[in-house]
Amino acid sequence: MSKVSSQPVPKAVGELYDRLTLSAMTDGTFNPNVHIGYWDSPESTASVDEAMDRLTDVFIERLKVGASNHVLDLGCGVGGPGLRVVAQTGARVTGISISEEQVKSANRLAAEAGVADRAVFQHGDAMRLPFPDHSFDAVMALESMCHMPDRQQVLTEVCRVLVPGGRLVLTDVFERFPRKEVRHQGIDKFCNDLMSTTADLDDYVAMLHRSGLRMRELLDVTEQTTLRLAYELAKLPVLQERPAALNEGNFEFSDDAFKPSDLEGVDDFGCLLATAERP
Repeated sequence: MSKVSSQPVPKAVGELYDRLTLSAMTDGTFNPNVHIGYWDSPESTASVDEAMDRLTDVFIERLKVGASNHVLDLGCGVGGPGLRVVAQTGARVTGISISEEQVKSANRLAAEAGVADRAVFQHGDAMRLPFPDHSFDAVMALESMCHMPDRQQVLTEVCRVLVPGGRLVLTDVFERFPRKEVRHQGIDKFCNDLMSTTADLDDYVAMLHRSGLRMRELLDVTEQTTLRLAYELAKLPVLQERPAALNEGNFEFSDDAFKPSDLEGVDDFGCLLATAERP
């Protein structure tokens, strides 16, 4: 079962990312990619920014889209991955986020890149997608599933808006085997402070099938993603402290709230990469 003190609430998740986005714009840490990175091998010397772009490219390889296709970016962040999809493939991208501030930033970046006609971002809830059936040729969910109150419902919605033959590519977090008798406090901090849950890996294929999707690939990419990212981020002094947004407004966290170094070396905090298709 997913574990967290309570299930994520969309409105609260949106408010959290509103504050994180505004904080990043204020303190100079704004990045068009709000997600994990991907290092192809332990020997890779890619920077965090390069690894983030590489993960988007890993998605693009699996989405199999071109200029005639329409992609839904589910939990689009501030638009970096969606804009890279447009640049690399020519496809149209529609992104949704539960955060109004992320949507504003994403549309601004699209306009600055001169692709506002190909990349449109809007406020929306993945639990109730505001699109007709068969609207998209592909869906990408890059590090957003962990914020969903009900993964099954979201995947069912994804299947509904996909055309037959359309693809879904996603990353999600889970607890790797063997599970520790006492869960590492870094995982608890991640889940509680970032309003997330860990997936049930044993049920993932069945969950996709119950949604009407056919599994194509399920990979454990922990070593290439979350484990390496925690190590790399822990080396950056500017990211050692929790974001200022976590200290403001209605978000009340203890002095030991989550920071990236809390997951350094935590190899049971896993990341999966899944590719599925609507038959």
